[in-house]
Amino acid sequence: MAFPDLPLAQRLKAQIEAGGPISVAHYMAEANAHYYGTRDPLGAAGDFITAPEISQMFGELVGLCLADVWQRSGRRAAPLYVELGPGRGTLAVDALRAMEAAALAPKPHFVETSPVLRDRQRAVLPTVVHHDDIETLPDTGPLLIVANEFFDALPTRQIVRTDKGWRERVVIAEDGEQFSAIAGYRAMDGAILPALADSPVGSIVEISPAAATVALALANRIARQGGIALIVDYGYVGPAAGDTLQAVRDHEKVDPFADVGESDLTTHVDFNIIGNMARQAGLQVFGPVGQGDFLKALGIDARAAQLARQSPERADDVTAARMRLVAPEQMGALFKVMAFVHPDWAVPEGFLQ
Repeated sequence: MAFPDLPLAQRLKAQIEAGGPISVAHYMAEANAHYYGTRDPLGAAGDFITAPEISQMFGELVGLCLADVWQRSGRRAAPLYVELGPGRGTLAVDALRAMEAAALAPKPHFVETSPVLRDRQRAVLPTVVHHDDIETLPDTGPLLIVANEFFDALPTRQIVRTDKGWRERVVIAEDGEQFSAIAGYRAMDGAILPALADSPVGSIVEISPAAATVALALANRIARQGGIALIVDYGYVGPAAGDTLQAVRDHEKVDPFADVGESDLTTHVDFNIIGNMARQAGLQVFGPVGQGDFLKALGIDARAAQLARQSPERADDVTAARMRLVAPEQMGALFKVMAFVHPDWAVPEGFLQ
């Protein structure tokens, strides 16, 4: 039962009372759909800041990376710039400006469902075409795809090791509108890879069928149309055990099961799964590499020096932004970049050995 007319917390509680505990993935999907659909979460006045909001250098270098691989792959006609979860459109504006300087002017397409964010995006990029999902993207022309902090917000199933075996972690309703997660009754031993099967009791393994499905769909599109996808996110190369579910509100970590729909819920991305989906479609896969190494290989140091010379009064801010993007103790190591590319296309810069 959907209970569509109730506020989110009450609706989830009614679902649980009617049908029993819900999966962590269901909880995460409902919470994030409400969260992103009702606000602009970005910036100092929001809940978190992404790399494009830190500095124009991020988007510019992403755009130049795409333009360069397009040029070295034969300058295929009618390319499309596609961004998944584009936030305020900041990355796209910076990337498209850099592409234009490199004689590339792809038509912009955004995969975005939030009406609030769509309005923000149209304000900075009036020509953008919006899509609810990737299925309605044009089916001709090579794709230049960017997904920055997109996969981490997709629903993730959690499987916990108990003394009776592996069980799916589920969400129950407590007093009032508080929720909590417990081990459910459903046996999930068959979903655990052999390398993790003997993990200690209490271990949690995360699986995101949604992330795998989107990655495979993108890869199949690139296999048919040509192009490249750049995936930027915080994550790891699995298989690995660990509870990475987190909630961020007002730039602080908070309880994921409190105030449902009022914080950003994410999990770390397993780049091994994302890459395997691309390989399954016959694409070349590069990375993941650390965001810091990627940006430095693309020339962030030279760009930062240029910006500092152009605006000496902003030199300290430029230096601080560069450090935040590339320093290992900040975003440089935890955030990673992967590319999957049509087999007839060139190897993208930032991944060359």
